[in-house]
Parts: sequence; structure tokens; C-alpha cells
Amino acid sequence: MAMFFRSLRRSSPSAAVRRLLLRPYPGEEVYQVREYTTCEGSRPSLIHKRSLDILHDPWFNKGTAFSMTERDRLDLRGLLPPNVVSSQQQIDRFMVDLRRFEVNARDGMSDTTALAKWRVLNRLHDRNEVMYYKILIDNIEEYAPIVYTPTVGLVCQKYSGLYRRPRGMYFSAADRGEMMSMVYNWPSDQVDMIVVTDGGRILGLGDLGVQGMGIAVGKLDLYVSAAGINPQRVLPVMIDVGTNNEKLLKDPLYLGLQQHRLEGEEYLSVIDEFMEAVFTRWPNVIVQFEDFQSKWALPLLQRYRNTYRMFNDDVQGTAGVAIAGLLGAVRAQGQPMLDFPKQKIVVAGAGSAGIGVVDAVSKTMARMLGNTESAFQSARSQFWLVDASGLITESRANIDAPALPFARKQKDLGHLSLSEGASLVEVVKKVKPDALLGLSAVGGLFSKEVLEALRDSTTCSRPAVFAMSNPTKNAECTPKDAFSIVGDNIIYASGSPFHDVNLGDGKIGHSNQGNNMYLFPGIGLGTLLSGASVVSDGMLQAAAECLAAYMKDDEVHEGVIYPPISRIRDITKEVAAAVVREAVKEDLAEGYRGMDPRELQKLDEEGTKEYVQNNMWNPVYPTLVYKQD
Repeated sequence: MAMFFRSLRRSSPSAAVRRLLLRPYPGEEVYQVREYTTCEGSRPSLIHKRSLDILHDPWFNKGTAFSMTERDRLDLRGLLPPNVVSSQQQIDRFMVDLRRFEVNARDGMSDTTALAKWRVLNRLHDRNEVMYYKILIDNIEEYAPIVYTPTVGLVCQKYSGLYRRPRGMYFSAADRGEMMSMVYNWPSDQVDMIVVTDGGRILGLGDLGVQGMGIAVGKLDLYVSAAGINPQRVLPVMIDVGTNNEKLLKDPLYLGLQQHRLEGEEYLSVIDEFMEAVFTRWPNVIVQFEDFQSKWALPLLQRYRNTYRMFNDDVQGTAGVAIAGLLGAVRAQGQPMLDFPKQKIVVAGAGSAGIGVVDAVSKTMARMLGNTESAFQSARSQFWLVDASGLITESRANIDAPALPFARKQKDLGHLSLSEGASLVEVVKKVKPDALLGLSAVGGLFSKEVLEALRDSTTCSRPAVFAMSNPTKNAECTPKDAFSIVGDNIIYASGSPFHDVNLGDGKIGHSNQGNNMYLFPGIGLGTLLSGASVVSDGMLQAAAECLAAYMKDDEVHEGVIYPPISRIRDITKEVAAAVVREAVKEDLAEGYRGMDPRELQKLDEEGTKEYVQNNMWNPVYPTLVYKQD
């Protein structure tokens, strides 16, 4: 039977194959796959349920907004209060409850308050998805930090205690050999986007095992609210391969496998089986890998990226946001973009995110220099990598292969009086960087001494300080520290949100949030709408350059290099359109629904944006029509 399932991967499963897979054993009831129409347009949704079953289904429940006609048609009369209210009235009533948790705090709300807000929003998500996403979209700047970083980190840490009802799918080491059949337990035949994690490195908080499911759910909330992916077509996934977190292993309330993590070929076999299973059932799905351990993030990306429609946000998304920010810093310095390859960058952190950023930024520099071998060598020479053991040079034993191209040659260090293992302070003093980039997940790493070294050494008119690690407590420095120590003229960015800094005399030190949410929703949406067979480097580059160009010159000169989160739907539309056009340019586009590749080729820039806009889901209650099984 296992051999039979594996053979199905070679081609898309037909309706006949799906019927065969769903055929019950004698005595079992026939499994019914959920059917529905989408909510992108004004078409009614056909449903196979009535009465209380509808009220208990968050995909279709409207609560008190059901019209009297629908109440009669769907056997709901008498099950709801008699007054029919509008969706806006529902939202107003809900917001009154949610606003009770507002607190005044200089640098954000307390963990207790943020978690309380998450609970309230999560309960709404459990009972009414349309209303949930309407509130999230309309208040994205306020609630993105609740459903995503930084609060989602706290949610993941407490996930076993917060768990109330299932959301998404769980595959585990105990399911080996069963995943091909398990994947058909999900009730939807249409899945466009999967976010998958193994919980190995959640937001710099370490190994949280099965509790990492919270990050997959949070990411998909942003795919829906920012990119307009239909919420009925998203699937959060946790692959539980065990945990090395001893506290969780000893916790009787922990919901995951209480065993140590699989390693080596055993680990890879589980991930391989999962990928084969989901792409057998949903051949056109896009899979985003999220928060895998550094030692697996790059190898898994390289293993699958040329075969499946997938990408790793920690590696490629973080890199794209960093590229956009660094290009913005060059603009803020008043320099032409072609001067970007001259920037000297000290990078703190050589994990999957750090190396992913350095590799992508160096490729951007090399492309500006002509994409020759000498161009790549010149680009790589602009980076100085520092990890927990200090400066990485070629004399270090057992250098990770991805970091090797960026290890400094000993012969080039003499004039700087630097050597293997030099401290971050030493490197900053000697290199005199234009940008200091933090991807270490070590809170406060950019200490007073490091920032003073940057202030006293750099020759750059507006040095950049990027403290990109999440969540907030892992940021390498706060904007207040950066501006007060280095100076008012710096460009500051962080991964998690901070308030701007009042510099006095009417001046503001802008705290830019270089969050991956500026890119990954657009990358996913653009890949979906182009029908691209893979997510190419060119598509990722197009996304980063689009974000870099989004800000106006006067905004950049003020030190604002990333747009406000309130513009996220528009940003995502622009990024997705850039990804679509690059996919068409690279001849990777295979079309989407009724739009074939030839029609995509005919679209100009504005036409592509309109195409993207028209395919973004909006949270509007559909008309429901009962259809008997």
C-alpha cells in the first residue's frame, strides 16, 4: 500500500484516484470532502449544512448578521436574537470588548495585556472568520503585533496551555508511512498556501516543539489580511519530530511527542514524506518553511526549491527585507543606488538568517557590478561576519559551508590588525562600517561599547543600525540606545516594532520595522497568481527591489526606509505584481485559473497590478445557499 501511495506523486491525482483514496473500509461511513465556492466575488456559497451546524462553523457563521431570508432558508430562525445587525455593528460591539485591554505604556503593552488581546481575537477567529479578518485588515497596524511578532512568541511559549480547539494539521515522527493518507483528512480540496514549521527555532526563543504551531497560524493570518489569500485555502502545519527542550519533555501538559528530536536521515525522511504527501494532493500549493533550526534551514531549502513551489522566509524573506532596508539607507545617505556595492557591512550572526541575508545582499551587489566572477569576489569582500566565537576567518576550523565564501582571508587582515575570533567591538572599530546588521537573536548585543565604536569610527554620513532579531527582547539594541549613543543622523531598523524616539527640538528618530511581513505575503501571492513552477532568486530580488523603491525620496531623506504597516495591502499588491512580472520574464509562469501564460505576458505594469488586486480576497459575508448532499 505504501508503494502505491508513493507512485501517486508522479502525476497530479485525478478525481478517480481521490475517490479510491477516500473509499471506506467495510462498515465505515463514507468521508465527505467539504465543498464551497470562494468569496472573491459576489457568488453565493453552497453549503451542505443547516441550523446549529452553520453557527458552529467559523468559515460560514455570520452570527447576528444573518438576514431573515437566510435564517428561514437555513433553519436558523429562533436560534439567534431577533434583531438583524450589520457587519459593522458586529465589529463595533466586538471592539468595545477588545478596547478594555488598552493600556498606556511608553514602549508597548505588557505581556499580560497582549496575551489577553490575543485570546479575545482567537475566540473570534474560532467562531467567525470573516469578521475576524475584517477587524484585522482594518486595524492591521494595531493588531499585527498581537497575531504576529512579538506576541506570537509568547503564545508559542504557552501554546499547550492556550490550546482549545484544533487549527491546521499535525504530522509527526509517529506518522511515518501514513502521511499520504493523512493529508486527505483535511476537508478542503483547494489549498493555496501552507506554512510549515518543526518548532525547532521559534523567533529566536529556541526549541518549542509542537508549540511552534502558533507561528504557522500567525503567518497565515498575515497571508489572509495582507495578501488576500482566501482563508478557506490556507493550512498551518506542524511537523513534530520531537523536542530537545528538557522543560517540555518533563511537562505532563505538553501536547507534542515527548521524545528527543530526530536527526540525520531519520529527520529528512519525515520531511520528505510530508512534502510528497501535500504536493500529491495539492500539486499547485505553495509551502513556506518557517523557523526551522539553522542547521536544517538552508539544506532543506536547497533540497526542495528546484522541485517544489516553496521558499524559506527566515532565509529568503529576511534577506529581501534587509536588501530593501540597506538600499533605502543608501538613498537616505544621498548616494546613487549604484554606490550600494561600496557599502561596508558588519554582520552579527552567522546562522541561517545571517548567512541568507549576506548571500542575497552580495548577489545584489554583484548584479550591480556586472555578475562576473570578479564582481562576486568584490561583493563578498564588503562583509565581515561575526558570530558567538568572533570574526569568522578562513583559519577557523570546521566553518559551516554556507559561511565559507564570506570568511575573511588572513592576508587581508594584517593592515587592520584583526585576526580570527576578533570581538564585535574590535571589528567595528577597525572596519569602520557603513552598516551594522544584527541577526544574532541575542538581545542587547549592540552594547554601549559597540555603538560607541560605530560612532567614533564610521566615516559614513548616515550609518545604518539594523537590530533585526525577533521578538522584541532579542533585538540587538533599542532605537533609544542607538540614537542617543551613535547620533541623531543614523538610520535605524528593527525586526519587531518600537516607538519612534523624540530627539528634541521637534526632531524625530524614526524606528523602522524591517519586518518580513512586507515581503512574504507578496512573494506568496505573486507566485500563486503567476503559477510559477518554482520561487526563483529573480522573483525574490524583484520583491526586494519593489519594496526598496516603494518609499518616496522625501520620506527616505527623513530616515523612513520602510512604509507603515497600515499600507500593507497596497505594499503586498505592488510586491506581488513585481513577482508576477519577473516570473513571466523568466518564463516560469504557468498561469492561474482562467489566466494563461500568454495573457499574463500581455499585461503591462498597471494591468498586472489590477490583476493582482482583483484576485485578493476581501472579508465580506457571502450569501449562503443550502445544497443537499
